[in-house]
Amino acid sequence: QVQLVESGGGFVQPGGSLKLSCAASGIVSTFNIMGWYRQAPGKERELVARITSGGDTNFADFVKGRFTISRDNAKNTVYLQMNSLKPEDTAVYYCSILSYNDPYYQKVTLSSWGQGTQVTISS
Repeated sequence: QVQLVESGGGFVQPGGSLKLSCAASGIVSTFNIMGWYRQAPGKERELVARITSGGDTNFADFVKGRFTISRDNAKNTVYLQMNSLKPEDTAVYYCSILSYNDPYYQKVTLSSWGQGTQVTISS
């Protein structure tokens, strides 16, 4: 099992920045995809960004150019740098990990979610 612990959420004004961190512990596969999702009240959970253990990334269109994702494989930690924040970015942000047993990410062997961290953007 893999445990995920997020940190870094908070309250900022529009245009501000926040950096989220998510540390994975337990048996973490060499091949994995760590990502950030968010869920606003009354809405479904949606992908924000994700990054493979090889460093490949993809982002939701609504955060391109504003958010970056990075990771430190030695620490099993993924980061989400959020800039130019908007009120519509307000949500609970969840960290996730998908583990694979091959470098082509073909079959998920394990998946886990963090407990979520609140991000609120308001003036």
